[in-house]
This record gives sequence, structure tokens and C-alpha cells, in this order.
Amino acid sequence: MNQKTKKAWRNDAYAKVTGKAKYAADLKFHNMLHAVPVYSNFVHAKLRHVDTSQAERVEGVVRVLTAKDVPGAVRWGQIQKDYRMLVDDHIRCHGDVVAIVVANTRAIALDAAELVKIEAEELPMLFDPDEAMKPDAMLIHEDKGTNIVAHHRVRTGEVQQGFAQSDHILEHEFRTQFIEHAYMEPEAAICNPRSDGVMDVYGGMQHPFSTRRFTAAMLGVKLSDVEIIEVPMGGAFGGKDDTIAIICARTALAAQLTGRPVKMVYEREWSIRESYKRHPYKMSYKMGIKSDGKIQAVQCRMVADAGAYCSVSPWVTWRSTVQCCGPYKVEHVHCDVYAAHTNNVFTGAMRGFGAPQVNFAIEQLMDMAAEKVGMNPIEFRQHNLLRQGDTTVTGQTLDTHRVSLDQVLDTVVDKIDYHTKLKRCSRGKSKSDELYGIGLALSYRGASLGAEGVDFCSAIINVQQDGSILLETGVHENGQGAETTMIMLLANELGVKKERIRYRRASTSTIPDGGTTVASRGTIMGGGAVVNAVKILKQIFADGLADELGCDENSIVFENEQIRNQQGDRSIAFDEAILRLFSRQIYPYAFGVFQAPQVSWDEESGQGNAYFTWVYSCQAVEVLVNKSSGKITVTNAVAAHDIGKAINRSGLLGQIYGGMTMGMGYALSEEIISENGIIITTNLNKYKLLHSTDVPDIQAIIVENNDPVSPSGAKGIGEPALEIAAAAVANAVYQATETRYFELPIKAHRP
Repeated sequence: MNQKTKKAWRNDAYAKVTGKAKYAADLKFHNMLHAVPVYSNFVHAKLRHVDTSQAERVEGVVRVLTAKDVPGAVRWGQIQKDYRMLVDDHIRCHGDVVAIVVANTRAIALDAAELVKIEAEELPMLFDPDEAMKPDAMLIHEDKGTNIVAHHRVRTGEVQQGFAQSDHILEHEFRTQFIEHAYMEPEAAICNPRSDGVMDVYGGMQHPFSTRRFTAAMLGVKLSDVEIIEVPMGGAFGGKDDTIAIICARTALAAQLTGRPVKMVYEREWSIRESYKRHPYKMSYKMGIKSDGKIQAVQCRMVADAGAYCSVSPWVTWRSTVQCCGPYKVEHVHCDVYAAHTNNVFTGAMRGFGAPQVNFAIEQLMDMAAEKVGMNPIEFRQHNLLRQGDTTVTGQTLDTHRVSLDQVLDTVVDKIDYHTKLKRCSRGKSKSDELYGIGLALSYRGASLGAEGVDFCSAIINVQQDGSILLETGVHENGQGAETTMIMLLANELGVKKERIRYRRASTSTIPDGGTTVASRGTIMGGGAVVNAVKILKQIFADGLADELGCDENSIVFENEQIRNQQGDRSIAFDEAILRLFSRQIYPYAFGVFQAPQVSWDEESGQGNAYFTWVYSCQAVEVLVNKSSGKITVTNAVAAHDIGKAINRSGLLGQIYGGMTMGMGYALSEEIISENGIIITTNLNKYKLLHSTDVPDIQAIIVENNDPVSPSGAKGIGEPALEIAAAAVANAVYQATETRYFELPIKAHRP
């Protein structure tokens, strides 16, 4: 666990810090039009008529588009095709868009949008997902026949038997809140119709191929008639998938119908109003424990607010099911996880994807159970955590990789001096105005998509005649440094300098769909594809040069810009080797694919091998709570994550710092506030992100146990870095105040 980090390097750093990088909002084309969305003042209503006549008469307005102008599908979605890209029947939430104004300038479009008149019949509103699941509840989507979007379960053992065998029973309810992604760059799209009939689409999206599906569906054309071209993106955290795909589709519709390039750039208020959020959860837990500290049984019921549309709620809530008991051995489990429609803003993917909510509950329960049986929180966890060869609550045996929960736990406990500091906790008593506490949380997280979907990715390595290398992968750069990591991995595998390699931003026409850059899968999947492409490339070199090196293809070594035999008595410089291959009519070109190992899942029992590998994490924090004001300040934080193998160490550390910071904001300040379905925290002056001065020193410890299933040995860090910070803060606040807070954000003086 050597934490020395070489000088940080990013392939895109210079362009970004100098302003040379061109984001979607920076692009423009000749004769370009501007489009803006039109919202209604309704939250739930039957749409009667959209009167565009006054707006269309404004000089400079080219068209005003409504659902009736859509030549293809107005309803689409990744799982259920229920999202109205333009409202065609009912307004189901305040963020629904009913029209698009297209004009010669943005200013004209904004003015004309105010003139669009919407006639609708207001309907009753439903905001509580528990109420929405009742048999007599009003339906948000009548055609579905139910408001329940998803129901997942885990059934193992006999939970009532487990409770009967328990000496202590704990029962509590936990709640989490709506969370905004708060990326730096609001949504933007620009679409340019080509002379060959193809629509070029530029936008800041996480998944170009998903965007292509939305766009082609709305335009009523084949996938090959739409090309999504990657541009730099100013952050996403899971939030630039469905919403930006819909915005790109609307912009492409305007371009298709006007025959001119069209640009749509969102204001922050529009972004927060319309974009999906992290699911708020209500979680009811019952845990049975023996006096010796062994967890006997867990029964839990979770209800997530899906909002007005399905999005990826079934996938998010499925992950919550898998992680319902945390990284612990529990013989008897009965778990139900639901997602239900309401008239709230819809919810979807956000960093953590159903795990931060569950961890907030289960990791507090672990501390509570430890106290109940008179054990130290660390001792209690050590008594129950999963170890090598153990079986998870879903029946998966952990024997294909190093199960390192004990390692990350011991590392953090030692580094932060947990046992000594636990004795110093105020527990509500202090002569000063400051109460001190320390808290810790532990997790395991399934890597990549798991049973959520088919998981594979590709990479292309194209070596040029002068020895320079073009690299292309199916991984999208969201701002996290994925391009840099792929370059570093290729350079290391091929034994060349990274300066040789130029990352070529892919489009949907140049590389197959590699899946969206979510689920902490960028490095494990994209990096796996790069490694497999290198293997093919090395074979090409071996076939073409083995005779000159005096060895067979299994004995060629690539290092230090040289290709040599194992004996080291014959070698060829990399540049010279390339020239010789071309002279022999051999292309040094490779297409590599990493296909994730097969997983399994039974939806009825919640049993199966949910993921092909796991990331293990531990985080601890120290807090001060002001007795007078209730202000909570995190003063120190330590994190240890087993990520398999570190490829880009500086980027990896940055992900941990950023993830912990987001997790602390989730714990203490962030919350989307709505009144009768209308969001009132519509800008960052009202939505309370942590300031830089709120962030403590963070010690990030990289634990490396190369994963044998991953071609590169690496796993991922994006989501594990975030998902347990809130639980650690909650446990620390308890040790400071001797008061448990079961609702996020934590407010020491919650009314």
C-alpha cells in the first residue's frame, strides 16, 4: 500500500485549464437556430391544448414544436417507454416539457416561450410513494394499472426462526432525501443535419449510444441515421443519461424539421427542475442478534420514490436489494424493495446507485447492535463481516478474488487511531461548547453492472506508421479522467511512453456500444478491453517479428520502447518494428473486447451470483458538534479502498477525495426541497453544497489486491468512494451527542 504518487498527468488538462476545450455550449454552426423548452405551471393535469399561435407570430421565431410534430416516438425510456419527451396526454410532474420554441436567437426564443398558452385540466396530486402503492391509489400512468415500478426481494433462511433464536431485537425506520447531481456544466446539445441525411448530435452525455436510441426513436429513423459525437463534459455523477438524451432528441427534432443546425443550452433552473434526482428512501429494518454478537436475522422493507417516470428505478432498487445487509453474514433474511410512481420529479441514476441509502441504515444498525450487546463497534463488525469463501445473503460464495473487508477495516482503524479516539467521544457531555465524536462505516460493492444488464466493452488500438498510437474505447470521459487512465494502461501494457498515445474520442459510428459509463465500470470494463486488445496486438507483432528476434511468439517482451526476446540478446526499437510490419503488409491494429463473466439472479428468491467481483471499502470520520448552534463540522477523514490494482494513482486519489466530499454533503446539507411538487431549491444559491472550507483533511489509502477476473487487475472507485461517508458521519454524530439521527440530511436540532 505504498501511497507515493508520481506527478499528476492528464491528457486533457492543458485544454481545460486554458479554456481551449470546447464543450457542447461552445460549439456553433453556420445558420444555427436556438431552441428553448416550454414548461407549464401544472404538476399533474390532463393536457387539453397547447396554443402556439402568439409565439409563432414573434419575428425571428422559426417553429414551435409540440408532441403532434414528432414523426417517431414521443414516449421512450431505457426500461419502460413511459417518458414523454414532449407531453402528449398528461402533465405528470412540474418538470414536464410541453413545447420547444425554435428561433433565430436565444433571446427571441426565450421571449416567445412566455407566449405559449397551455390549457389543462388540473388533477389530484400524489407525492407519497407509500400512499401510491395502496390498491385504491390514483394512478400516475393509467395504462400501467399500478404505481409500483419495481419490486425486488431477498429470501434466505427462515426469518421468524432467526428472530426467535435472537436475544435482542432492534427495529428502526430510516429516511433519505432527494439529491441533485449539481454538476458544473448544465445540459447542452447541438444538432447539425448532414447532407447525407445523417443527424450529427453533440452533447454532454454519459452514454452516447443511449442518446442515439432516444434520438432515433423520436426522429423515427434508423440508428445508423444518427451519429452521436463525444465532446468534453463538465461532470455528471450519473445525472447525464436519460435527461440529456431527451434534450438531445428534442434538439435533433428541431434540426430535422427546420433543416438547420439547432442549439439548446439549459439554464441551471431548468436543469434542476427537469433532471432526475437520487431516490429518496424510506427503510424499515428489524435486526435480531445473539448476546455473543452474531447477527441472526434481518427483515427490511424499503420504498423508493420513483417520481413521475420509470427511468432506471428497477436497476437502482435491485442493487439496494443485493446490499440490504451490508458486507455481513446473515443466515435469515427477508427483504422487500419497492419503487413507486408519484408526481414528484422523477429519479434515476446517481453516484452510489441505491447503495448510499442502504448503507446509511445498515451501518448505523451495526453500531446500535454493538452497543446493545456491549461490544465495541469494530469488534462487532469483525464478528460478522464476510471473509474468504463466505456466502452472501444472495447465496454467492466469495471465492474468486481476495475478500479484504478485514484488511480495509484494520487499515482505517489503525490509521485514524479509532480505539483511542472512541474513548474520548463526548457522548453528549462536554465542558466546552463542542462535542467530539468518531464514526466508521464498512461496505462491499458489486463491480460493474452485475445482473442489471449485459456487460461488455471494446477498445481499438491503431498504431500509425511513425509509431504514434491512436486509442479508442467504449468508455466515455465524464470529466473523471477515464481517457488518461486508458492511455496509462496501454502505455504500461505495451512498454511505450504515454506521449506516443493519443486518445481518440469515439462516436457512435466508430466503435460498438460499450455500455454507459456508470456503475464504477469505466476502468474495469474499458481497461479490460484495452488489455485484451494489447494481447491481440502483441500477437500481431509476434507473428511478424519472431523470426528476426530468434524466438517464438510466447517469448517476446515489450518494455522501454523496445521489443526483444526473453534472453535480451536481440531487440528492435518500437519505431523500427512498426516500419517492418508495414513493409510486410501487416497492420498493427487490434480490436479487443472484455466480456464480463456471467452472473445469475432469481427474481423471486433474490438469490444468485449478483456480481462477478466486489470492491471493499472502509471510511472513518471525526466530527465536532456545536451544542449551541447544532452545527456539525467534519474535522478529519480516512478512507481505505481495495480497488484491485491502481492504474492512475492521482486520479484514483482524486475520486476518493471527491466521493467522500459528496458523501459528507449528502449527510449534512444537500436536499432538494419541494412544495406541492414544485422544486424551490432551483439554483445553487439555495441548494446547499459543501464549500471547500467545509471539507476536512482526507487521508486516502489505496489497498491493492489484483483481481484475477479483471484483465488489468483493476476494479473501480467512483461509487465506493461515496457510498459510506454519510453512515460514518451519522455514527460519529451519535458518539458526539448520544443522539441517533435516522433522517438525512442530519440536523442536530431537527424540529
